[in-house]
Amino acid sequence: MTVSGKPPQVLLVAAFDSQLKWCAPLRTALESRGMVCTTVAPSDVSSALSDQQVADAGFAAVEPMSWAAIVRAAAGSDVVVCSLAGPLVQRLCRDLAALPLPAPGPVLVSGWVGIIIEKITAGYLDRAGTDVVAVNSGADLAHFSQVAAALGFPDDHLLLAGLPFLSTAPAPVRRSGPPRTVLWADQPTVPTSKAERRYVYERLIDYARRHPDREVLLKPRHRPGEDTFHRMKHHPADLLAGVDLPPNLRLDYTPITTLLERVDLLLTVSSTACLEAVDRGVRVALVADLGVHERYGNQVLIDSGLLRTFEQVGDDDLGTVSPAWRESYFAGRDRPPAEVVVDRVEKLLASEERPSRAVWDSSYVRGVWAARAAVGGSDGPPRRSRPVRLLIRLARRF
Repeated sequence: MTVSGKPPQVLLVAAFDSQLKWCAPLRTALESRGMVCTTVAPSDVSSALSDQQVADAGFAAVEPMSWAAIVRAAAGSDVVVCSLAGPLVQRLCRDLAALPLPAPGPVLVSGWVGIIIEKITAGYLDRAGTDVVAVNSGADLAHFSQVAAALGFPDDHLLLAGLPFLSTAPAPVRRSGPPRTVLWADQPTVPTSKAERRYVYERLIDYARRHPDREVLLKPRHRPGEDTFHRMKHHPADLLAGVDLPPNLRLDYTPITTLLERVDLLLTVSSTACLEAVDRGVRVALVADLGVHERYGNQVLIDSGLLRTFEQVGDDDLGTVSPAWRESYFAGRDRPPAEVVVDRVEKLLASEERPSRAVWDSSYVRGVWAARAAVGGSDGPPRRSRPVRLLIRLARRF
């Protein structure tokens, strides 16, 4: 595909590793259609990408760029994939709307990097000013459509695509019977308190001692010294320092996508890794010993059929994924999620339609943006980034 006789120019913007992971399959799909992609990270807005995180996401280079430069680059692009926190997505839309953009302007793409466990309405409204809002589940789509109708703007920017790193349909459960390799997918802020995190790790140690014939892997969300969008206060490497761990339990920093190829049970509280596991035919138990509560994010997983206690997990009393829950995230697609998004992007490029403009012109959005300009937005002024260590390699790593 070409725009004005040239390959479409795509700007991908991400600030943290989870956002870069969301961009990766979109970049692959965009480039497969002949588009030219450039990936950048804001250097003067909160961000953190280590060399290893960039490489793990499959990128050879991520260019640090000031926010002002990102806005200018976005204005000159044909497509902008904005994989940022909601307030920054809204800020980019506002900044672009304030410019004299040549018609029709760039196609703006946004979405969520995982299961939405909080701020579902606010997060949608922050992204509603983009042309393609990639939605992860049927339940989310129904909610967003209801919000748009209530606030008086069209919802044709909504696209039920699914998470880009998932497949078209989940694989069958690859193995029944007692698990041999068990993976704990740790989360940076769930649970938050030191005492609760220590309790979870102690129960995992108990499980490993009870089943010495099983390999138990504790996968921290990031390595010590790295950072993510949600900042971890109590890293397992610190909490377990000096603890006599059973020989069959160890910390493993291998990317989750690689680990899922060889494990047959994933444990977590509310990590999006549970969807990745279901997608690959790995059994899942969502540990609920701390309770079901919004602060743990597992309230949105209550109908998954996978909530279990450590006692049940230790007894191999594992749940079965609810068909309705699975279908909400996987049903209705005959193409990979990233391809679904790029199909819509190509359609908008060809038609020169920009659904965002009707949202920008709605009374609700005009009012919100005017208020943000007057009193300061929730995104606030640019902040100094956490150290961004970006490795530029000669060859792209996949």
